[in-house]
Amino acid sequence: MSEDRNLDEAKRLLAGYRSSIDNIDAALIHMLAERFRCTKAVGVLKATYGLPPADPAREAQQIERLRRLADDAHLDPDFAEKFLNFVIREVIRHHEHIAANGGASQPG
Repeated sequence: MSEDRNLDEAKRLLAGYRSSIDNIDAALIHMLAERFRCTKAVGVLKATYGLPPADPAREAQQIERLRRLADDAHLDPDFAEKFLNFVIREVIRHHEHIAANGGASQPG
């Protein structure tokens, strides 16, 4: 009987953790959407003024900054850097697309 109670408690805790994870995932998606709305505006600005889609100096600063933040938050800095590099590659791809279209971007 005690084992059944323990299993029920474990299932309750698991459901609570999963609910929190679902909420965090939703927040991450909304944050990424907002980030990409901002970087799209940056892409239009860069294309309008003939600036290059990539800014290696800015990227290096951001990577260094986020590695420090990750370390302070007890998150693996290598993981944080890989994640940021993935996001940066996607942003640059968007900026190249915007520049190829003369500064116009897709709605959204």
